[in-house]
Amino acid sequence: MIPLAPLGVDHILGGAFGTMRRYAKPLFGVALAGVLVLAALTLGLEVVAYLATKDQLHRMTAAPRSVDGADLRAVLIAFGSAWAVGMLVALVAGSFIQASSAATLHDAVLGRRTHFGAVWKRAWSRTPSVLGVTLLMGLFIAVPVALFVLMIFAAMLAVVMNGEPFIPAALAFLLLLLSVPPALWLLVRFSFAPAAAVLEGASPLTALRRSARLVRGAWWRTFGITLLGSLIAFIVSLVTNLPFQWATPTPQPYTPSTGTSVSMSEVYVQMLPDLGPALVLSAIASAVAQLFFMVFMPLVTSLLYIDQRIRREGLADVLFRASAAGETPGPVA
Repeated sequence: MIPLAPLGVDHILGGAFGTMRRYAKPLFGVALAGVLVLAALTLGLEVVAYLATKDQLHRMTAAPRSVDGADLRAVLIAFGSAWAVGMLVALVAGSFIQASSAATLHDAVLGRRTHFGAVWKRAWSRTPSVLGVTLLMGLFIAVPVALFVLMIFAAMLAVVMNGEPFIPAALAFLLLLLSVPPALWLLVRFSFAPAAAVLEGASPLTALRRSARLVRGAWWRTFGITLLGSLIAFIVSLVTNLPFQWATPTPQPYTPSTGTSVSMSEVYVQMLPDLGPALVLSAIASAVAQLFFMVFMPLVTSLLYIDQRIRREGLADVLFRASAAGETPGPVA
């Protein structure tokens, strides 16, 4: 899929597209399975939350002006818990898809065939490590954001104590600018960690250290190619959405049968024949675009990781010998 030599931008982006084309079945099959499991679990959690608070919801909708505090609290706890568990499941699913992309690339770089079961098994075994990397990266990146929030809070408190009703927009914008560069720097510095967790079998902390070591001295190159890959993924998502937008029927405007006022439910009922297909097609377009982004970007960052190891650690020779002998290359010290 790639030359066993330092990679240019064309090799990295072309390798990502080539991997998606030649290994479409295991790559997108495993990713789609992960997305479907996530959707099923999310829907199941919402159904459980609804069944647990069905009586409270009925009372709240029947008399919205006299909502009981206990009913509202029960609904918030049920759906809030479902949301929290759903977010955790989404993190696991995202880590699994990242691991599956790197696992597929492992065979693609060596020119080997692979299948759904092999990718699934390898990706699932490395998902805990990739999840740990994701959580640690989120924690590190949250530090400058938390500092920004604290600065905003302190500034607001100081302004309120001085009798001003709001914080100046210019000050808030300045504080935001101060928090973005550290978060972006950390995001790029640790961007190789998921690939290291899968391709080297590294633990989360070891993968983060490996990423920081490989990115050192190549931060701007890594940032530029990653940004270019994100831009390509965004353009592909827009192009993917166009056919669905053309096929989506435009909901007809509501035309009341009488001159009296009507409820919103009557409006939705009249628009439902066109609104239903529009929502379904919109959901499909969003899922296709999201699936492409979730597969393409891990491939780009994994190829960048391989490129840095070729440049610094002589990985090209190891890959060449492993490919010729049919072996699996280990990490290069």
